[in-house]
Amino acid sequence: MTTLVTGGGGFIGGHLVADLLRQGHDVRSVDVKPLDEWYQVHDGAENVVADCADASDAHKAAVGTQTIYNLAADMGGMGFIENNKAECMLSVLTSTNMLVAARDAGTQNFFYSSSACVYAGDKQTDPDVTALKESDAYPADPEDGYGWEKLFSERMARHFREDFGLQTRVARYHNVYGPEGTFEGGREKAPAALSRKIAEAKLSGHHTIDVWGDGEQSRSFMYIDDCVRGTQEILAGDNVEPVNLGSSELVTINQMIGILEQIAGITVSKKHDLTAPQGVRGRNSDNTFFHDTYGWEPSISLRDGLEKTYAWIYDILAARA
Repeated sequence: MTTLVTGGGGFIGGHLVADLLRQGHDVRSVDVKPLDEWYQVHDGAENVVADCADASDAHKAAVGTQTIYNLAADMGGMGFIENNKAECMLSVLTSTNMLVAARDAGTQNFFYSSSACVYAGDKQTDPDVTALKESDAYPADPEDGYGWEKLFSERMARHFREDFGLQTRVARYHNVYGPEGTFEGGREKAPAALSRKIAEAKLSGHHTIDVWGDGEQSRSFMYIDDCVRGTQEILAGDNVEPVNLGSSELVTINQMIGILEQIAGITVSKKHDLTAPQGVRGRNSDNTFFHDTYGWEPSISLRDGLEKTYAWIYDILAARA
């Protein structure tokens, strides 16, 4: 039986496909992008260009699958999701069609990648935020557009499990980062964007970077290896409720810049753009439930993860130069 990864040409999907292949799984990797635009293409997988927002393509992708990891979504960093709310909500077509296709194909296990953007905005107004536990998603007040689609799709996954017996599992990702992902073009997230800016500053000798907001907004960031491990353990486990999957290491954007300065060996001046998209003021992952359930929690430090991410981006930019 086949393991399907939708969004397999994306950042998280590419890393997940690689890990599944290392374990000996028969993997079908599906993405809407042309193959030459995939972040990773693995020869050991069945690589399919298809649009899972289309019901016909979704059903074809699901044929013969035992397990589906549904990672496909139209998304990006804060700059993208704040300015493309309708496009983000259209991901509900992929979520819906893949659940229906899994049910019709007799698929046993279905993983849905949700987001910390489902959490209520009134609990994220301070940089010194209280870490968010799973129950903080209700009463509902998620990120407009993207967050609403994720929260709705979580509920849909629940009801497909209850009504049709499809074993659905849901993880709420908290800011996943690492090599082999987007670092330019408008969809990049803060770790990749800042790594690029610091690398450009080092290469150019112009040590001034633009920073969105005052830099005191806080987040936690999870390295991709922790994400891939947690994703598979959540799907394999007995817990049926949505669960946080993220690091609990809270930092401000300014602190992240400081870490990158140390990695790059330079000091930069920051030009703060207070009109740029910033998202909530503070967000962190409460990992109590995850640790109690799975016996560990994401623990790769931000510095260790940024060293690898920065080196990957720097090498690409240096080669261009």
